[in-house]
Amino acid sequence: MKTGTWLRGLAATACVAATLPAAAEQVTLRVHHFLPTGSTAHAKFITPWCDKINKESAGKLKCQIFPAMQLGGKPPQLIDQARDGIADIVWTLPGYSAGRFPVVEVFELPFMMTSAEATSRAVWDFVQAHDQAEFKDVRPLAFHVHGAGHFFTVKAPITSMADLSGLKLRAPTRLTNMMLGSLGATPVGMPVPQVPEALSKGVIDGAIIPYEVVPAIKVHELTKFASEGDPSYRGLYTTVFVFAMNPAKYDSLPDDLKKVIDANSGAETSAWIGKVWDEADGPARQRLVERGNPVNVIPAAELDKWKAASASVTEAWLKDVASKGVDGPALLDAARTLIDQHSK
Repeated sequence: MKTGTWLRGLAATACVAATLPAAAEQVTLRVHHFLPTGSTAHAKFITPWCDKINKESAGKLKCQIFPAMQLGGKPPQLIDQARDGIADIVWTLPGYSAGRFPVVEVFELPFMMTSAEATSRAVWDFVQAHDQAEFKDVRPLAFHVHGAGHFFTVKAPITSMADLSGLKLRAPTRLTNMMLGSLGATPVGMPVPQVPEALSKGVIDGAIIPYEVVPAIKVHELTKFASEGDPSYRGLYTTVFVFAMNPAKYDSLPDDLKKVIDANSGAETSAWIGKVWDEADGPARQRLVERGNPVNVIPAAELDKWKAASASVTEAWLKDVASKGVDGPALLDAARTLIDQHSK
């Protein structure tokens, strides 16, 4: 073959390749979160989700997962990393940015949640109807909550409100800090990865977290007592999580890959993630039992007192959102109604 002919053929091939649809290319999504690989989030949600989009895209979509803040920064910065494109997808808590997402905080008010599955579906529906503005800088793929939060303490169990007096207890978000304060404890706000060190150094006397995260951060080894609410009662608290994508990254995808992302986003995906959290609580609780850590149940009659004492948190939230021009009572009613609807 003459050199000129070969070069013309090579150029023609290059031109054809340049005009092939973007769908033929593999896209790698950088997924960033704050927990270790052994956590429920990484092992039972994010990795399976990534495997699913890879399969449904015939290998065109691939995730590169960065657990435990491996891309740098701190957990409260994750939402901005999705906005700015430092990561393509993040999993984080809006509540780590205190006061920045006040409307969705309604689900973090005391004694709101039922199951994580039902409440997660309710959060998705609520944001679509009432709260898209708070998340305009990212593309939410799912919202979810964890199962009911419980007390994990070093020196003694929690049996009544009096036991909380003066205890330094970790809480994850602004409203949970307020709740602990209303019950007489001394709240110490911090992201969950900081809890083990804070417990081991005696900075805190305990923490409120759901069962599912206990093994991942070894709280069952650092505390001696677990105290949970009567199962007939709504959860003491929960926390809202968001799985969010950089909008420009989504927009850059060809239509076939957008469809795969869309098919793995929304109400059903949110409910699935909530179910994953519900199912993780039992085995994690069993780890405490096997270790010999006592688990006591706070009776409903005692929780009635807690509910009355923590009503001030709801009042403060209503006042806060009213100052921002938001109809708090209507949103609180909407959130409760959605939780009830999805809990049937």
